[in-house]
Amino acid sequence: MTTIRPLSGVRVLDLSTLLPGPLATLLLAESGADVVKIERPGQGDEMRAYQPTLGAASANYAVLNRGKRAYAADLKQPEQRDRVLALAAEADVLVEQFRPGVVDRLGLGYEQVRAVNPDVIYCSITGYGQYGPLAARAAHDLNYLAEMGLLGVVVDSAGNPPLPPTVLADIAAGTYPAVMNILLALRQRDATGEGCHLDIAMTRNLQLLAYGYFATHQGGGGWPAPGDELLTGGSPRYQVYATKDGRHVAVAALEQKFWERLAQLLDLPEQYLDERGQERAVVGVMGDLIGAHTADHWRKVFDGEDVCSVVVATFEEAVAAGLLDIHSDDRLTGEGFDVGTLPSTVDPGLRRPPGRLGYPSLDPLPTGPVWPSR
Repeated sequence: MTTIRPLSGVRVLDLSTLLPGPLATLLLAESGADVVKIERPGQGDEMRAYQPTLGAASANYAVLNRGKRAYAADLKQPEQRDRVLALAAEADVLVEQFRPGVVDRLGLGYEQVRAVNPDVIYCSITGYGQYGPLAARAAHDLNYLAEMGLLGVVVDSAGNPPLPPTVLADIAAGTYPAVMNILLALRQRDATGEGCHLDIAMTRNLQLLAYGYFATHQGGGGWPAPGDELLTGGSPRYQVYATKDGRHVAVAALEQKFWERLAQLLDLPEQYLDERGQERAVVGVMGDLIGAHTADHWRKVFDGEDVCSVVVATFEEAVAAGLLDIHSDDRLTGEGFDVGTLPSTVDPGLRRPPGRLGYPSLDPLPTGPVWPSR
């Protein structure tokens, strides 16, 4: 079977590091794009040094950068910078993740690249956008979630916001908007012949994840009370309850038919079936009922039932259940690692480790051609 690679022939120059940009260019590479990643000489991308390793580099680096080629170039050295600019002149897409103004000072900003490549799609990923009082501020995922208000909508019993389970801003507000807009820009260029500068501001893009809170506010419902909304802890129908053996059950029985069936399975007293006005009391009763039995008990009770309630699984359990796909047999090289974005019949060329990269050194950017001739 031949896998269709919709971005075959698209050239991507990746100047980004760590997560949002490299994950975006990984998704482009998995769709057939030829991605060339530029890293600083010596240590390269910081993520190379993370632990544990997967082959020559860190596991994180190997997963995010497989299927790409990478070269070392000191962008502060004019000769090496000019070589990278020459690559940019041949690229369809350039992805960068510097703070605003840095690439301009290096000589690789949008206007400088556009001067040699008028139809380039130039994607900048930042925390706060290219302009405004916060544009140059240093921050990470947790800071973006905190500053735009999303981190505080769920709180624990002491009123403290918990750490999120993953880097939401980097991926949902950085990587995905970048990929989506790059694809749209490529489509637009096909129609108009014009490139563009994409300004991906992670903090602003997080508003999409908070759409319901803003819709409620605009509809006159005010701003969310921490831990007190339908999906943030205010309803017994949407909660995480502890089991007798220290595990947890995730209940999301929002619809009435699911809630009524769950109440039957739990032997919830009829007086608590309508939870309106007594939400906290019903949460307590539900907690007692679920806490009286083990996770395995509830797993068997919920099996085959439409109640939108499940035991909170470990990663090991999720893999065993076939919900996650990990090719651990290729651990030593990183080759064959599947992040799940393409079917298992994917072109073998996509299942290769990240370029010919020494660790911790990098191959210098060659003076000869890097892109194949079109």
